[in-house]
Amino acid sequence: MLCCLLLFLGIISLWWHWRARDRMKVSSLAGKYIFITGCDTGFGNMAAKIFDKKGFRVFAGCLTETGAKELKAVTSKQLQTVLLDVRDSDTVKKVAAWVKTEVQSEGLWGLINNAGILGPTAPTDWLDIEHFREPIEVNLIGLINVTINMLPLIKKAKGRIVNVSSVGGRLAFSGGGYFPSKFGVEGFNDSLRRDMKAFGIKVCCIQPGLFKTTLTDPARVMKEKEVIWNKLPLAIKKQYGEQYFQKDAAKKEKLSKICLNKDISPVIQCMEHALTSLHPRTHYVVGRDAKLFWNPLSRMPAVIQDFLLLRNR
Repeated sequence: MLCCLLLFLGIISLWWHWRARDRMKVSSLAGKYIFITGCDTGFGNMAAKIFDKKGFRVFAGCLTETGAKELKAVTSKQLQTVLLDVRDSDTVKKVAAWVKTEVQSEGLWGLINNAGILGPTAPTDWLDIEHFREPIEVNLIGLINVTINMLPLIKKAKGRIVNVSSVGGRLAFSGGGYFPSKFGVEGFNDSLRRDMKAFGIKVCCIQPGLFKTTLTDPARVMKEKEVIWNKLPLAIKKQYGEQYFQKDAAKKEKLSKICLNKDISPVIQCMEHALTSLHPRTHYVVGRDAKLFWNPLSRMPAVIQDFLLLRNR
């Protein structure tokens, strides 16, 4: 009985110590420079607005002029937008050079690699190589390219790198380029974290579940899938059955209603913790679905994963 009590008290003490350590903040962050990619909509857009209000000097990378103008209209003069397509190496280099002139000797405290696309999600034999190429170019190659070009500035500040991955970087539950790209982000994040430890740079990875953004709009996702279905050879349609698309769409809609997180602010809170905590976490699993289903499932034997995932096809 005494041993059980001591064990219980030990666990409580460790938990309390972890909580206290987790809440410790870096001092004097006001006015620090951070760069965020993918700020037109979604996580990046909200992050740019919130970090601007909190006193950071935000560089917001936007894909479109419309996105940049709309963001600039609702933020302070301190926030600066810049057009950035992470697939364009020349543009990435030019933006990094511009950031260098802005931050000068202070360096860049934070880089949030948020830009990403979903791309078509469908059975692999429906797709061609171009369906895989774009998500990998944006989500993985673009993220690596931005990081490499910003790294000297982050070293100067001994700052933070925050890579937005996905639960899809732990568990591939559909075909297409999105999941290979996010598995790649996880691998790059781990190697980068170890490489940068000696330089005092903290590297964190955020793994959101299914959140309501333009990226995960169910209607758009199914419309893209329907376009691919309609172009399939008759032989493949017969293999799957003519009713496959309608039945699959109904199951995906049901799954979306159960899993979709409508409030995206928890993802921004994780970004903030990664930027401001004295001891940021290595991984942030975000979203009710991610914590209760996707993350635990990713650690289970393949036979259980396959059984549960194939029930939703």
